[in-house]
Amino acid sequence: MTSTEPLPGTDTTQVLRPRVTCRRCHRPLHDPESRMLRLGPECRDPAERVARFEVDQETLPGV
Repeated sequence: MTSTEPLPGTDTTQVLRPRVTCRRCHRPLHDPESRMLRLGPECRDPAERVARFEVDQETLPGV
């Protein structure tokens, strides 16, 4: 019996994030900074930190 319907519980519309692993130790990475650098916090040199800038924003009109 061939059916074109998916098995129960497998018809998800959720897109899975690709698995990103550390370049040095090959462990899976979860936080955005580590995923972007492809280095885990234990394997990364402090000089490799991503610079983050806080920007003052005006309030939305009508708020």
